[in-house]
This record gives sequence, structure tokens and C-alpha cells, in this order.
Amino acid sequence: MRVLLADDQTIVRAGFRALLDLTDDLVVVAEAADGVEVVELTRTTRPDVVLMDIRMPRADGLQATRRIVTDRDLDEVRVLVLTTFEADEYVFEALRVGAAGFLLKDVEPDDLRDAIRTVAAGQSLLAPAVTRHVIEEFARLKTPRTEARARLEPLTGREREVLALVGRGLSNDEIGQRLIMSPLTAKTHVSRTMAKLGARDRAQLVVLAYETGLVRPGES
Repeated sequence: MRVLLADDQTIVRAGFRALLDLTDDLVVVAEAADGVEVVELTRTTRPDVVLMDIRMPRADGLQATRRIVTDRDLDEVRVLVLTTFEADEYVFEALRVGAAGFLLKDVEPDDLRDAIRTVAAGQSLLAPAVTRHVIEEFARLKTPRTEARARLEPLTGREREVLALVGRGLSNDEIGQRLIMSPLTAKTHVSRTMAKLGARDRAQLVVLAYETGLVRPGES
């Protein structure tokens, strides 16, 4: 799996490169020191995963992520955000603009490798500590965002049920068990829901499930 490192600190990039160079199935194809450079290098090297820092010069990691995920020529590229900041706004914005995962830089080496593999396989990923912050912030929202709720209109009743279960963190197998359908059928419903909502992955579905009020913190 091809990885692009994006961080404005040379020593951080060197550390990640040294770690990944010891991993047989991962290879670093390029390094970028700012947001503009990472977008340019992503277009020329076409990595499977971009390890993206949040705070960088010229364009920050959120701007760079948005440019990458909205480029149709880069549909296969996944962005995994790495940062030292747990501030909620970074989590929300990273997921809203299309990041497939969010990890803190103090992640253990094996967890980082597994995260890259998970994201490269097309799945979404959130650090457990960050997930807690996301849910807590949604719990503070008084009402669902009206514009987000309107996005649910194209969904069938079954697709709304599936979206709610994705929002609660259920896998395709668990959704199938809950709705009495095969895992393959559940996967099909999830894929259709993602297509109708314009979501890149399950992480964005989780955000939408809470933003629309379809799922509320504390509900069983």
C-alpha cells in the first residue's frame, strides 16, 4: 500500500517514514511539508493513503483534504488525519470534508499500521478517544441541523433504519442480524445510502446520522 506523508515538521515525517519502512506491505511514495504540496504530490503519485497533519503552512490539512476528496481523479485516495489536537472542531471538519479516519499522533506503531490498512481497504476509522469527543459534542447540540435533515429525503424507510444503525456503530453483520437480512444485503443498503447521501465512507454516515437527529446520544 502506497502512503504519502504530509507534515510540516521534518522530524515527524522522518519518524513515520522510519516506522513504515520497517513494514513489508507499506511503502512511503512521497513527503509533503505544506497543504499545497500535498495536493500536488497526491495528484502525481496517486497514493492509497495520505497521512495528513492538520496544521501546515500555505494550506492546512483540512483544506488539503477537501481538495483531494473533491477531485474525481483521486476517488481512490483515502485521507487519514493525524494530529496532536483533540479539539472537536478539527474532528468534525475533517470528517465533514471527507477524511476516512482520525488519529492522534501518540498512536501506537501497530495501531497506526492497522489504521492505514483499514483506511486503504475502504473502511473508516476513528480513534476511540476522539469518537467520545464527537459524541459528546453532538450531545450538546440542541436541535439537528435543518440543512442536514433535508439530506435524508431521498432515503427509503429501510435505508433510514440502516443509517441509524451505522450511526450507532454497528457492522454490516450486526445490521443484518438486527434487521433480519444477510450481511450482503445490509452491505448493499449501506452502499446505496452512501451513494444517495454523497458520503465517501461510514464515518460521514455516522456524522449525518447524528446531525440529522436520526440518532441521539444515549439512545439504545
